[in-house]
Amino acid sequence: MASLLFLPHATRTPTPRAAAPRPRPRAAGTVTCGPRDNRGPLQRGRSLSTEAIHAVQSLKRLTAADRSPAAARGAASASLGRLLRADLLAAMAELQRQGHWTLAVAALHVARAEPWYRPDPELYATFVSSSPSSDPAAGAAVDALVETFLEEKETRGGRGAVPLEGPWEGEDVYKLTRLVRALVAKGRARAAWRVYEAAVRRAGLEVDEYMYRVMAKGMKRLGLEAEAAEVEADFAEWEARVLPPARHVLDEMRRIETSSNEKATAAASNL
Repeated sequence: MASLLFLPHATRTPTPRAAAPRPRPRAAGTVTCGPRDNRGPLQRGRSLSTEAIHAVQSLKRLTAADRSPAAARGAASASLGRLLRADLLAAMAELQRQGHWTLAVAALHVARAEPWYRPDPELYATFVSSSPSSDPAAGAAVDALVETFLEEKETRGGRGAVPLEGPWEGEDVYKLTRLVRALVAKGRARAAWRVYEAAVRRAGLEVDEYMYRVMAKGMKRLGLEAEAAEVEADFAEWEARVLPPARHVLDEMRRIETSSNEKATAAASNL
């Protein structure tokens, strides 16, 4: 029994572990490439559905060799004709974002054939703002878009439109002002005057002070002095008849705006 106490105990020898492989150093000449331009890829989600993405890609493939207006319209009708309203509007916005303005205009022609289409000044304002400034033909194309918009308004636009008292009845003044501002910013003075003349002077659309100021300043800056004088006369007439009891409110708002501008100018001069 005593001899068992002195028996040697078996000891476990540690098993050697294999060394972890060392990462290979990257070659000095390896380059990671990104997109070829500064625009991101088409994104799924809030803006574009899968159908809209495929339609935009198909349209760009069909017009890769020929992007004339006639070819673009035919390809747009084939690629975008089956899209729902939200998808078609998203496709138009995506084409404008990517700089394919001619293809976006072709998509607008597809939308005009839809029963839900109505001439929207905000939609046309996006086309004016996204038109390429470096292309000499873009100015004439913008003027043509404005003429089409005015014709659609006169015919109360759209195949399923409900006749109203007038073509400009119930028009959103904010959207119309946005269209006029975009035309003035692009230097299309005559087109801006055509919109103002049709909506305000002939149709009698009730606009606000901001519209008058945008038009008066824009016409003066672009060299249409006679038109600017007519806008100022319309503005004076509007001031004389619009909300006389609230005249003191308008005067107080102008006084506060003038005071804040003077303070900002004084602070800038002290820097």
